[in-house]
Amino acid sequence: MQPFSVPVLPSPLVPRLRPRTALVASSDRSFRQRLNQTLTGLRWQVREAETGAQAWAEAEASVPEAVIVDSWLPDLDLSEFLREFRASFPKVDLVTATGPELEDGPRSPYRQELLHALRVSQDNDTAAWNAPGALAASWLTAEAAQSNSAFRRDSKTAEAHAIGLPRPAGSDCSLTNAVLPGPAIVAERTQAPASERIPELVGNAPAMLDVSRRIRLVAPRSTPVLIEGPTGSGKELVAEALHRLSTRNRKPFVAINCAAIPEALLEAELFGHTRGAFTGAVHGRVGRIESADGGTLFLDEIGEMPLSLQSKLLRFVESGELQRVGDNETVKVDVRIIAATHRPLAKHTQEGTFRADLYYRLAVFLVRTPSLADHAQDLPLLVEHFLERMGRDEPVKGLDAAAMAKLRAHDWPGNVRELEHVLERAAILAGDSTVITANDIDFGFQVN
Repeated sequence: MQPFSVPVLPSPLVPRLRPRTALVASSDRSFRQRLNQTLTGLRWQVREAETGAQAWAEAEASVPEAVIVDSWLPDLDLSEFLREFRASFPKVDLVTATGPELEDGPRSPYRQELLHALRVSQDNDTAAWNAPGALAASWLTAEAAQSNSAFRRDSKTAEAHAIGLPRPAGSDCSLTNAVLPGPAIVAERTQAPASERIPELVGNAPAMLDVSRRIRLVAPRSTPVLIEGPTGSGKELVAEALHRLSTRNRKPFVAINCAAIPEALLEAELFGHTRGAFTGAVHGRVGRIESADGGTLFLDEIGEMPLSLQSKLLRFVESGELQRVGDNETVKVDVRIIAATHRPLAKHTQEGTFRADLYYRLAVFLVRTPSLADHAQDLPLLVEHFLERMGRDEPVKGLDAAAMAKLRAHDWPGNVRELEHVLERAAILAGDSTVITANDIDFGFQVN
């Protein structure tokens, strides 16, 4: 009789453990990196999101086993985000950076690993984390961790993380195959933790970090702010960030471009008017100032406002009361005023083309947005940001070395806005190609 033997299953049939995936949602880049590093050491695959909206999109693309949410999100109310996220993803283990954790939801079998990683990240010595060399090493570690997560999510996201040549479809998106930004770009990225930078403002140059610092300092107050900077340098982004980080963020943010409205209509647009106040005023209308009650009024290109209207605006700034065109009654309005200009208003006050008393009322706190030439080291980050944003509706395009060199050699008179338009034009000229070359970089007609 033949001896009975137990057949051995071939190795391909041996079941493999499903990798554990965690999504970290935080605007603090260094916090995300510390969590990423610790969880990767515990054999988790980690994905990262800077905002609540981005975290939601990541979860919809591929549902993670667990989500760790920081104590504050830059775009969404934390409690509302957690409640809505729980309703949409009931099987995901939700962990918050500051307790209590949600008790009504499922718990991952590896919850203790999540809590351990969270404690390690929070207890980590900040000084040691930011020591020379340590942050660069941790950045590389985080990127290595993302090679098993972010680079494998889909080709769009993978290409967005690399400014160089994109990988062909179906190729392995591991770190060794990815074309990452070079050492110079790594150095630029590790200059400062994201906790010092406003998420909307792309760039780690000292000039950009100073803008973020000033925004954080003045945002919680009702102090009037004057934003000065060249055209296309992101003055409206600064105004929106000031409103978002203020206590008025649940009230309206109303913007008006003082240069885009004819002088004859600007007064009625700002202060409103009654029926029959002037020819064509068939109905009464609330002005932009009154519609911003409780919130923020952004006066873009304030330097273009006529002198005759400046005096009326000054009266409102001093008293908080306005008078609609054609009305004898005054209306009390509570708004925070943020103004912006590309002109040197201090010089114009000396020349008599702008009221000095209004200038000093508006310029209680100054924020200056730098030209792109003043933070040219942020060019790779800005390119990556715009290419990724354009890739939301179509495949993300890469940028070869010659194209990047051509961008670096340009002096950017139109600043960041010009860069965005140049990249959009280049993406169109590249056609179906996933690589933007130097031939696709067209700066258009340059004004001397």
